[in-house]
Amino acid sequence: MLAGALFAASLTLATGTSRSLADPYPDVARAYYVEIDGEARWGGHADDAMPTASLTKLMTALLIAEADADGDVAISRTAATETGSRLGLVAGDRARRGDLLAAMLVRSANDACRALADDAAGTESAFVTRMNARAAALGLANTRFANACGHDHDDNRASARDLARLTRAALAVDAVAAAVARSGFAFTTRQGRRYAMRTTNALLGTLDGVRGVKTGWTPQAGRCLVVVAERDGVEVLAVLLAAPDRWWDSAGLLELAFADARVRH
Repeated sequence: MLAGALFAASLTLATGTSRSLADPYPDVARAYYVEIDGEARWGGHADDAMPTASLTKLMTALLIAEADADGDVAISRTAATETGSRLGLVAGDRARRGDLLAAMLVRSANDACRALADDAAGTESAFVTRMNARAAALGLANTRFANACGHDHDDNRASARDLARLTRAALAVDAVAAAVARSGFAFTTRQGRRYAMRTTNALLGTLDGVRGVKTGWTPQAGRCLVVVAERDGVEVLAVLLAAPDRWWDSAGLLELAFADARVRH
């Protein structure tokens, strides 16, 4: 979808002209938002509250990692029966909190996510209360959480711009930044069960400078992505919600943003 836009942008860059663009790529996603070095550059429906699928896990990860990534977590029965993307954790087993955090972010494992939420607050509903309190503290006016892992729910929504702000808060925590940059991960539980996984982020290791962050998909949310890349001291952050072709179009957005940064600087 970005092929024509890339061609037009290349002509603009080649001639040295510039355009003031608000929403130049409306077909990349139902909502999107792009920052260059922390400055808003492009966006479409960037403040609309949208289903976010597993991008929700960025808030769960932030709260867990800020509290303590060390120590053990007992796998709850509710965690072991979580649906969607999962590792197959067994109720009653124990795992290191940091390993579950990484599994939640690398493989988007719902059972790891739920185990962390249950352990942190006793119940998922209590943890969700913390999530919404933190969203308010961060000024995420168009964000509301209804569960810890991103299952479809009318009250589990966020805007692309809010997700960019949440991403920056999450990446400021070392444990989160390290986990989202992993292309693969493996760990062993206290009862000796080993889990190995590859990242759900197809851009990691394939597109220059990418260092995370998170993927998501549900029937309501469609294909979602938050990606951060850095080249030659320039950082680009892009959020795509309900993207028909999130890999191709996010890669195109990143290339356009880096080209735009070179011209502007």
